[in-house]
Amino acid sequence: MNKKRVAIQGIRASFHEEAALKFFGDDIETIECNSFKQTCDALRGKKADYVVMAIENSIAGSLLPNYALLRDYRFSIIGEVYLRIQLHLLALPGVKFEQIKNVESHPIAIRQCIDFFDEYPHLNVKESTDTAACAKRIREEQLTDTVAIANQLAAKLYDLEILERRIESNKKNYTRFLILTDHKETDIPEANKASLSFQTTNEVGSLAHVLNIFAEHEVNLSKIQSMPVLGRRNEYNFYVDVEWQDVAKYQAAISKVLRHTVNFTLMGEYLKNERV
Repeated sequence: MNKKRVAIQGIRASFHEEAALKFFGDDIETIECNSFKQTCDALRGKKADYVVMAIENSIAGSLLPNYALLRDYRFSIIGEVYLRIQLHLLALPGVKFEQIKNVESHPIAIRQCIDFFDEYPHLNVKESTDTAACAKRIREEQLTDTVAIANQLAAKLYDLEILERRIESNKKNYTRFLILTDHKETDIPEANKASLSFQTTNEVGSLAHVLNIFAEHEVNLSKIQSMPVLGRRNEYNFYVDVEWQDVAKYQAAISKVLRHTVNFTLMGEYLKNERV
């Protein structure tokens, strides 16, 4: 049986691959891409079967450009993954902390470790495009004066030692990833969460009315994100995640919401992934 081809932004051992492995298991073929748009193009061009895409981080917030990609490519969301972001200091085996002069990682990872670097102001911190790519460079170039901030998967894949564990400032930091596909057969019978997008009129209380419909039917609103409608002043797309326990009440709520919205899109129904 052919392996599932999963497109990720970044390279192997990045957090995106870690999320892919958590969702699909180990038997996948990772398709490395330089940008989130390239992951979508890989899926559209049949070079991948799925895309794993970060959509929000508990510290950095929503990744707004990725909401634009969801709108433009219209892939189906079939799942989600919450991944705890644990950051370690990685070096070649045998390298001591006293030898370190440079630290490299993605700028977001660096910002998430600011308290650690305040303790070692002599370290030269450099930004790069990808956490795992920094780890890979240390191995390939045999750098003995440089460490990377990356995950445990990168340490294992590139045969690096962990000099310092869990250097992130916030130990409850997590990222939510969406699983996208262009398959037509995306029905998930046990689904208890959905991602929707829609617009409302500019009348007073129109959005509140839609949200009240969900509340009246005991459908929990777990996320709402607005994005301007391109070329239309004061008009917005609302991206909403809802969760339910009674599917009949959810379906009844959707039927009513359809009457009070325009450009309504059901982006996907899937199983809720509990945070870790």
